[in-house]
Amino acid sequence: MTEEDKQAKADESAASAQHEQARQASAGQAPASAAGASASGDGGSTSSGDAAAGAVQRVDWHSPEMLARLRRRHAANRRMKYIGLGAIVLAAALLGILVSSLVNNGTSAFRQTYIALEFDLKPELVNPENMRRGKWRRIVKEGLLRALPEEYRQNRRLARKVLKIVSRSAPYALRDHVMENPQLVGRTISFEVLAADPFDQYNKGIIPAVIGDGEKQRPNPRLGGPELVRAFEILKEQQRVSMPFNWGLFFHADSRLPETAGLAGAIVGSFLTLLVCFVISFPTGILAAIYLEEFAPKNRLTDFIEININNLAAVPSVVFGLLGLALFIGFFGVPRSTPLVGGMVLSLMTLPTIIIATRAALKAVPPSLREAALGVGASHHQMVFHHVLPVAMPGILTGAIIGMAQALGETAPLLLVGMNAFIPDISNMGLTQPATVLPTQIYSWADSPERGFVSRTAAAILVLLGFLVVMNALAIWLRQRYSTKW
Repeated sequence: MTEEDKQAKADESAASAQHEQARQASAGQAPASAAGASASGDGGSTSSGDAAAGAVQRVDWHSPEMLARLRRRHAANRRMKYIGLGAIVLAAALLGILVSSLVNNGTSAFRQTYIALEFDLKPELVNPENMRRGKWRRIVKEGLLRALPEEYRQNRRLARKVLKIVSRSAPYALRDHVMENPQLVGRTISFEVLAADPFDQYNKGIIPAVIGDGEKQRPNPRLGGPELVRAFEILKEQQRVSMPFNWGLFFHADSRLPETAGLAGAIVGSFLTLLVCFVISFPTGILAAIYLEEFAPKNRLTDFIEININNLAAVPSVVFGLLGLALFIGFFGVPRSTPLVGGMVLSLMTLPTIIIATRAALKAVPPSLREAALGVGASHHQMVFHHVLPVAMPGILTGAIIGMAQALGETAPLLLVGMNAFIPDISNMGLTQPATVLPTQIYSWADSPERGFVSRTAAAILVLLGFLVVMNALAIWLRQRYSTKW
């Protein structure tokens, strides 16, 4: 071997040793001995390996500096963990306070005070030919006085005041019952009538009979005086007062009286509005997402459209209300305050959510499924609608349901198009008839001065939250039930 060959081999050995030492140092290991790496070389190779070993700095992981650095890193990790845990606890506590406040204020509205009385339907008071013009108020007063002591019947002032114990709707409720059963005329019947809102709250323990402290104590003026409170207590002692579940909250329409107000009109209006929203936004959003994801060319126009769709998902909902007011009502002349215009406005707001969710579901389908469909001769159209879309449908439905749940809770855009109509009767509700929805009904009740609407408002919020929880639970169940794992 010539001198030049020996020198080349020594340089190669030195370079290999230097590379190995650098690799071990980066892995946190002690550098290898240069003597072992250059055992086959001469003295020149040994000196080159020692020089390379000296060039790599040994890391001492047990030095005070490195231990202090590790302690700082571990402390930072613990701080982040505690901050995240604290944020979760704070959010859960605030949610618990909100829900407990709603439950505390709203549970009383799910029960209603009724008073059972006997009513004498005398023919001279009830004309079978024209029952609507019967003296129903007098019949209710006589039935109430019949259940009270003689002093209330002899005192004309008290006889007039006792009607404040029952709701102003009591004569009309009795009239409707007799009109449905005309054979009752001329008989004495037992019938339950609603208590007035102040006595309903008094029976539930919400308001006291006496207000003030010490020498400033006085009868609660909302109850009409101590005589009416004593009369109500007499009715309770006779076991005429009951407090069953308030089905009227769900099956009665809106009313100016808190004790008779219900959510039936708002529930029907919400259903019709969401129906219009679903019919417009669901197919339109899915088809738009399929085109953008599977068929549209990638150019500046499609990029511009995608950017605007993502931006529309973050636009405040009141902007969509202004757009609906100017476009649908002002330009196209769609009837105001109807489920049709409300559903059209909500569909504009829901479309970006459905498009984004649908595109994400389509992207989640493995490319191998597309390639397999094309490999067996399917066209692009067949591959998308026969293979990709059915697999992505659970994710699409999940996004659609979440979008509809978001639309159900919107208030501002619906207020701008007048979806806060007073609906005392739901028999004639339709897509082109004035209506209201649950969020605007809550807004109207919250703005009412009557104290009885406070519990009604909290109860309506609980009903709305119940609908939202059910819709989100349905979305989760659909995703878990029909999703495919790859």
